[in-house]
Amino acid sequence: MQVKEVMNKAVVIDHDMSLKEAAQIMSNRNIGSLIVLKNNKIAGIITEKDILNNISALNKSVSSAMNKDVVTIEKNESLDNAALLMTEKKVRRLPVIDKASLVGIITATDIIANSDILNEEFFFE
Repeated sequence: MQVKEVMNKAVVIDHDMSLKEAAQIMSNRNIGSLIVLKNNKIAGIITEKDILNNISALNKSVSSAMNKDVVTIEKNESLDNAALLMTEKKVRRLPVIDKASLVGIITATDIIANSDILNEEFFFE
């Protein structure tokens, strides 16, 4: 199965949005992360953990707290490869791209929910 069959719509925000506004969006949409864009390019990813780590400074911009080293995956990659990449890079969310354009997001939860189709060797390596 390919990433594009399991991915979800990514929720994006601008890099100068406040942490408080980002937290409100996450809460309203019941999601744990937002993709941060600058000039229509992925600039980072902000998670609930990032916001909690900056709870005393919620008026700061997301760009001051986001992870700028974003690991992405192509939409046609397999779920096995997505799981391996998450494990290797120690991340739980991968923005999904198609020719460098953001098309979605896949999370560890998405992969676990579809674990019956993962290569069994992944669990025993």
